[in-house]
Amino acid sequence: MITKGIRGAITVEENTADAIKSASLELLSEMIKVNNIETDMISHVIFTLTEDLNAAFPAKFARLDLGWKNVAMMCFHELNVPNSLSKCLRVLIVLNCEDNFIPQFVYLKGASALR
Repeated sequence: MITKGIRGAITVEENTADAIKSASLELLSEMIKVNNIETDMISHVIFTLTEDLNAAFPAKFARLDLGWKNVAMMCFHELNVPNSLSKCLRVLIVLNCEDNFIPQFVYLKGASALR
């Protein structure tokens, strides 16, 4: 077994807890679906948000709504690069998986411009 990361990103409509929750769960649900992730496969998760998003911690919604109570998670601000995508939530899910697992990255809404 080895460790691999799955990247994902989504833009958030507005800086509110409800909007961050909705975007977090939409992105994580899609990442789970396309990569066939089971909770016990997850080593840890890193969330970053652009500086214009600070109304809630995305890890809270993963813990409460997805049941990731025993998953190590951290939230950070994304580097503030001039002219970069605003209101963007990024996720890195690190999995313990088989060698032949091929991560499928997920970019939703305005974050699809990152690909």
